[in-house]
Amino acid sequence: LTQTVNEICDIFGRMGFTVVYGPEVEDERHNFDALNIPPEHPARDELDNFYIDEHTMLRSQTSTVQIRIMESRRPPVRIIAPGRVYRPDTVDATHSFMFHQVEGLYVDEGVTMADLKTCLDQFSRAYFGPEVATRFRPSFFPFTEPSAEVDLLFHNPDGGTRWIELCGCGMVDPN
Repeated sequence: LTQTVNEICDIFGRMGFTVVYGPEVEDERHNFDALNIPPEHPARDELDNFYIDEHTMLRSQTSTVQIRIMESRRPPVRIIAPGRVYRPDTVDATHSFMFHQVEGLYVDEGVTMADLKTCLDQFSRAYFGPEVATRFRPSFFPFTEPSAEVDLLFHNPDGGTRWIELCGCGMVDPN
C-alpha cells in the first residue's frame, strides 16, 4: 500500500501537485458541513461513521484535507491528499472498515473540466500504461459541480472487457 500511494503521489508530483496530509480524527464541520453534506444526508448516519463523540469522528474521506487547505491557502492551489479513511463497512473482497484514499485539488483561475479530464487521463496512462482507456460518466457529489465518475476499461483474461470504476471527480462547488 505504501509503495502504491508513493507511486501515485510521484505521478501527481510530476504534474505539479504537492502532497499534503490532514488529521484522521475530524469534526463534523470538516467531514460534512463544509462539503455541502446536509444534516439529513445518509452519509452522516451514525451507522455509516465511526463517531468518537457527538461531533467528532474518524474521517470518512480525505476531502476534509481539501477544506483545511482552502481555509489556509489562497489560490493557486494544486495538492494531492493521501490517507486512511474509515467507514464501518462489512469486510469482504472489495470493502474494509479502513482503506486508503488519494484525493486531488486544483484551484486557480481558468481551470476547466477539460483540465480535470486531461489530468486524470494522464495519471491513468502513467499508472496503468499508455494503452489504458478511460471514460467519464456524469455523477453527483455534494461538493463538486459538475461531477463525474471515471472508469477504466479492464481486459479480462478470457478475452472479454468491462468497465471498472477508478474514482469520482468534479469541479469544486462554489459553496
